[in-house]
Amino acid sequence: MNKHVKTIGAEATDLSRRSFLVGTAASGLVLGYAGVPGIGEALAAPSSFEPSVWYAIAPDGLVTVTCGKADMGQHIASTMAQIVCEELGAKWSDMRVNLASNDPKFNDPVLGAQITGGSWSTMMNFDAMSRAGAAGRMALTEGAAAAMGVPASELVVRDSMIVHPKSKKQMSFADVVKSGKATKTFTPDELKAIKLKTPDQYAMIGVSVPQLDIPSKTNGTAKYGIDVMLPGMAYGAVVTPPVRFGATVKSVDDSAAKKVPGFIKAVTLDDKTGTTSGWVVAVASTYANAKKAAQALKIAYDGGPNAKLSSQSLLDEAMRLQKLEDSGQFFVKDGDPNAAFGSAAKVLEAEYTTSINIHAPMEPMNATAEFKGDILHIYSGNQFATRSGAIAAGAAGIDPKFVVMHQMWLGGGFGRRLDADMMVPAVQAAKAVGKPVKVIYTRENDMTMDFSRPLTYQKVKAGVDGDGKLVALSHDVVSAWPTARWGIPDFLTPSVDKKGPLDSFTVNGADFFYTVPNHHVRAIKNELAHNATPSGQLRSVAPGWTFWAVESMIDEIAAATGKDPAQFRIALLDGKGKNDGGAQRLRNTLLAAMGLSGYGTKQLPKGEGMGVACVSSQERATASWTACVAHVAVAPSGEVTVKKLTVATDVGTQVHPDNIRAQVEGAALWGLSLALYEKATLKDGGIEQTNFDSYTPLRMSQVPEVAVAVIANGEKATGVGEPAVTVVAPAIGNAIFNASGARVRALPITAEAVKGAMKA
Repeated sequence: MNKHVKTIGAEATDLSRRSFLVGTAASGLVLGYAGVPGIGEALAAPSSFEPSVWYAIAPDGLVTVTCGKADMGQHIASTMAQIVCEELGAKWSDMRVNLASNDPKFNDPVLGAQITGGSWSTMMNFDAMSRAGAAGRMALTEGAAAAMGVPASELVVRDSMIVHPKSKKQMSFADVVKSGKATKTFTPDELKAIKLKTPDQYAMIGVSVPQLDIPSKTNGTAKYGIDVMLPGMAYGAVVTPPVRFGATVKSVDDSAAKKVPGFIKAVTLDDKTGTTSGWVVAVASTYANAKKAAQALKIAYDGGPNAKLSSQSLLDEAMRLQKLEDSGQFFVKDGDPNAAFGSAAKVLEAEYTTSINIHAPMEPMNATAEFKGDILHIYSGNQFATRSGAIAAGAAGIDPKFVVMHQMWLGGGFGRRLDADMMVPAVQAAKAVGKPVKVIYTRENDMTMDFSRPLTYQKVKAGVDGDGKLVALSHDVVSAWPTARWGIPDFLTPSVDKKGPLDSFTVNGADFFYTVPNHHVRAIKNELAHNATPSGQLRSVAPGWTFWAVESMIDEIAAATGKDPAQFRIALLDGKGKNDGGAQRLRNTLLAAMGLSGYGTKQLPKGEGMGVACVSSQERATASWTACVAHVAVAPSGEVTVKKLTVATDVGTQVHPDNIRAQVEGAALWGLSLALYEKATLKDGGIEQTNFDSYTPLRMSQVPEVAVAVIANGEKATGVGEPAVTVVAPAIGNAIFNASGARVRALPITAEAVKGAMKA
């Protein structure tokens, strides 16, 4: 089991405030918040009732839920409110949402750090938020019973009303709050002992209620980071070097910039956090003038150690490292694959690659910094407030406790806003000019300085016996290590060979639910790529490349042994040993996708084919079991047209059906985009693609039909934001083989590669 998941899981408390106070000003993780009077933003008025730090009920009966997760369009704030509402017994029209600051009170010992990723939010918050809602209902019920002079056991709570059916007496939530009778508090043990509703009792969970954030986002009142305006604010435009990382500024000539109206100063960043290198910020009175001043600066650089590197350099190094027997650490080490290969009837080997990929959220990275005395205020939308506070503090050279984070709505994140690089220029510029500064990246800044999905190289070797049964598989994964870059020990996983911690977020998914008696997975850090292309987490993380290799190889084995690839998978998903439970659920999703798509039941035209894949993303211990059948057409030119994607996913308990469907559809299309269209390249140490003319995600005209089957079986809620990303590329690759006989092993899949494989 992934020990990292144990650390942050809802059942564990190891990721507590104490365990997070582990850092240094440069790279550590410290939840910063000024512990002095007057700077905190009150959650609710003193007369409100706060059953939990996560919500408050005002005297007018409105319930405001504070969401400790970043809301980037996935409506997680509304989901948290819906979970609370179910157990609280409130009326949905009385519910409101608020975004948490980095006040330590929100660093919950059960819910863990304020991080949004891994499709963890609903999964890891469902139980705790349900208990918070139930505790509020119980406290209100006791208060109403005391006020009405009736037994609490005889009261019924529904739609923000507490009713005594026998006497016809009733009180609204507002009445109870105003009465001051709701005073009951709960210890952690008492919260744990609360008996929650069973799925058959749900009135709100499973209902597609109106999302609470949509009105403000459509009428313009919702504030994103880019919307922040402060009195006396200046603007900063960043100038970045031609090298992604490692360059330094030798000199800055601002003589031409001084002629730009409103120009204030050019600030060369001195970033002790190591987040940026070689950056300069032009500060001016308006953003337009800041951009003009930035363009007028003449900057000389030392390109540093990465100035001559290319994508090919990184790939060559990855291939060299993979060949070394002692490189890397083992993530899975079951049995002896090498011995099994020696006696196998057939052995297959293949190499799989993925390119550098860019997040490119619609709202470019931005942050606004303001110093008020000793207190630094940061306004930005970010996915990791717990870490971002430490980065901002390190950039300012102050104690993290003097940093106040103001969380904003996010105009897209997808993992990009797990990083806080945008805060560094804002903080240092504000400090240099003595006034608030808002920094907004251009699209070119955003793309060339992205903490991208890393270039990966994978070598997979498989052995089958005389009956065509898979008996051994070895899988080497070479990449930069995005999570290791954070410098947070709790996010690394001890290797099974005791060689030290590894970044499991580069190999998750390789520990699949198929039964294979001899199975090794080796995680190998590509130090060259790690330094030249500091990588981050892009929607789907490691399963976006590990399942590309695993699910492609499973198909290759099936073809080599003359077996139907879907039936071959079903046989491997026998649920033996450690795969008990998960394998059955994964098999069910595969069967559902096959049935919905008509896989194996239709005669397809020449040049068309269907391909399957099934995954346990995001992580083995926090899986959402997902399967896909892709239907493609392949032209003689190698051009691939995806006609339909059929996705089935097991979500356990579904909170909001429409939102789940939207998440799965969006994830599937992102997976399609990565499979066929998106590629960034490194040349002379810099990312070559600078805008959407050269980095080309899926366009609306390229969107195929997407059919979604959601399996809601009442089990623990799982995540849905990312898993479908990971299943689409291998399903498409496998469909291409069935349509044309071309086996492709590199992402993105190009017409040239398909045509070449067809000839081969």
